[in-house]
Amino acid sequence: MDIAELYRTYKSLCFSISYQLTGSISDAEDVVQDVFLKLSTVTITDLEEPKAYLCKMTVNRCYDVLKSGKVKREQYVGPWLPEPLPTGKNQLEELVERSELLNYGMLVLLERLTIVERTVFVLREALGFEYAEIAKIVGKNEVNCRKILSRTKEKIELSDRGELQSNPPTVEWIHQFLGALELGQMDQVITLLSEDVTLLSDGGGKVSAALKPIVSRDFVLRFIMGIFQNASKKEEEIRFELTELNGETGVIVWSKDEIMTVALVHIESGMAKNFYFIRNPEKLNHLSR
Repeated sequence: MDIAELYRTYKSLCFSISYQLTGSISDAEDVVQDVFLKLSTVTITDLEEPKAYLCKMTVNRCYDVLKSGKVKREQYVGPWLPEPLPTGKNQLEELVERSELLNYGMLVLLERLTIVERTVFVLREALGFEYAEIAKIVGKNEVNCRKILSRTKEKIELSDRGELQSNPPTVEWIHQFLGALELGQMDQVITLLSEDVTLLSDGGGKVSAALKPIVSRDFVLRFIMGIFQNASKKEEEIRFELTELNGETGVIVWSKDEIMTVALVHIESGMAKNFYFIRNPEKLNHLSR
C-alpha cells in the first residue's frame, strides 16, 4: 500500500479523530496534512500496522495543537464551543463518516476532560476501537484504558445506559419553535423549553454574546426574545436556514448575506434542554465557503 492509497483509506478516520479532539475544523485539516506529510518521510513497507501508526501520529499531533493553544483557550472570552461541522451533501461528508461523530452536545461535554480522557472516549465510543488498539495509541495498558473510560463517563455524568447520540430536534420541532418566536407566541415557546434549559453563546470577544451560561426557562426566553427585538429595532433582515451540522439539524441565522449565528439544540422529552449559539466569526467562515 503506497502513501496515496493510505491517504484515501485513512484520511476520513484521521480527520474524525482530529476534529473531535480539537473541536476545530481548520486544526483538524492541518493535523491531517501534517500527518501525511510526515508519513512521506517514512518507509511505508516498514509499517506493520499502518492504521495504528497513523492514528498514533494523529493523536500526538492533536496533543501538540491542544497544548500550544492552552493559553489561548484559558484567555478565551466567554464560553468556548466547538466549530460546527457541515455534514450535509456536497459539504464535508467526504472527510468524515457521520457514524464516526459524537453529537455536538457531547463534544461540548468533552471540554471537561483531560486530553487522554478525551482521546480514550473518542476512540472507544465514537470510533469503536478495541481497548488493545486504544492502549497502543495512548501508551497505556488495556486495564488503565477501561478505568479511564469509566472515570470519564462519571465525569460527564453519562451512565452505561446513557445515549451518546442525544436527541436532536426534528425539522418539525425547529419550525414550530421558530414560528412561535416570530409570531411572538410566548405561551407556545415556553412549552418547548425545559425548566432548567441552558444556553451557551460563543462570541469569542469578537461579537456580542453572553459571557456566562444562561440557565432556566425564564432567562433563556428573555435572552432569545432580546435578540429578536434588537434585530427588529435595527430593521435587520433576518432569515433562517436549516442545514445538517454534526449529523443533526442545525439553524444558520443570516443577516442579508452574512452569517450571524449558528444554533444547535439538544432535546429531551420534546423540550429544549441545551442551546448552543456559535457567533464567533472565525468559527463560521467555513460555512460560507
